[in-house]
Amino acid sequence: METAQQLGEQIALIFNNTSEEVGEYISVFWIALVALLAPLASALFRKKIPDVVFLLIFGIIIGPNMVGLASDANGVHLLKELGLGLLFLLAGYEINPSTLKSKQGRSAMVSWIFSFALGLLVAGLIVGFNRGFDVLVTLALAMSSTALGTLLPLIKTHGKTGTKLGDAVMVHGAIGELFPIFAMSLLLSAHSTLTSVLILLSFMIIAVVAAVVPHRLFENIPGLRRVMAAEANTTSQTMLRLAMLLLTTLMMAAAVFELDVVLGAFAAGFILRSLTPNGAVEPFTKRLEALGFSFLIPLFFVASGMGINVKVALEQPLVLLAIVAGILVIRGLPVFLLERFTSTDSGLKTTNEKVQLGLYSAAGLPIIVAVTEVALSYELISATAASLLVMAGALTVLFFPIWAKTVDALFASDSEAGRGEPTTA
Repeated sequence: METAQQLGEQIALIFNNTSEEVGEYISVFWIALVALLAPLASALFRKKIPDVVFLLIFGIIIGPNMVGLASDANGVHLLKELGLGLLFLLAGYEINPSTLKSKQGRSAMVSWIFSFALGLLVAGLIVGFNRGFDVLVTLALAMSSTALGTLLPLIKTHGKTGTKLGDAVMVHGAIGELFPIFAMSLLLSAHSTLTSVLILLSFMIIAVVAAVVPHRLFENIPGLRRVMAAEANTTSQTMLRLAMLLLTTLMMAAAVFELDVVLGAFAAGFILRSLTPNGAVEPFTKRLEALGFSFLIPLFFVASGMGINVKVALEQPLVLLAIVAGILVIRGLPVFLLERFTSTDSGLKTTNEKVQLGLYSAAGLPIIVAVTEVALSYELISATAASLLVMAGALTVLFFPIWAKTVDALFASDSEAGRGEPTTA
């Protein structure tokens, strides 16, 4: 560790400049470099390790806790927030509102409520019920979320897109991000609960207005929708500009109301989905992914890695593993049990698929990062606890999907072995 620090200091001397602006450009340079290297490193491991994990690892390396080549101060921090916003805009955009109203959606809500309640109980047993409700909520939310935005590329890589398992992961992922976001805005606030409810309602009114105005303009101004659609394929990129307007508007509103900007970003994605014609959802999703995953979303994960202190994990490895196990039990187990013993209309028939769903649903990272940042700003948890939670979240994204794929392969092998060779008379 000391050698890495000395190397960083020597390299930093080459780029040494007292100007904050130049320092920001240097940080962005290193972030862009490792953002390019992350998917290449993932490809070397045949995508078994998601590139988001490498983004965090590279962020740790170039960050102030190790080599010290970059920081997330000033302008880089704003870019990080925009990257976080785009990540959750994409998550909100992927959600089909009709699925949330279905029996499967209601079952997913029940499983999350059980996960959150179990998280509160486990948090109370670990840190003590006298630590304050905000602390318990922080830990419970961190351990009961699902990383829908991070899981999307993994689901595609594992060939589950369009399958009943893939659809079930989408539903649980949507609930596992949406509910923690609302709970975070309502329960982790500097205001009283009643004031938080009123603020949340005020924000929702703004979100409704942001949704209604474009619809009314499209309906009442002849040719506007046609012009927007035609310009969407030119350098004007009108639909992407509309997406950025919605994103910045609702992130601004969330910030003004002292809510987490994640709520605004998620609402922007949800609204944008309603403005997109059915036949254009898939191609527009690809454009949004190109906009986000080319730079700003990778920057968010790299900058998040910069805040992780690896020394904490080296000093407390058992605590880190305990958190990972806790996340699996708190989030994955209720999902599996609900699928196993109740009718959810998911269409999953085998234990194999239900175990996989539990593992995928327990993979959480973006919400953990968001929750820990809010908790740190209110001094609810220590920097050490935040580092452990984020690192545990990274491990769930690394291992749980791999375990799900392994379970799938093992069950498939057992089925083939059970069938055996056909017998002859």
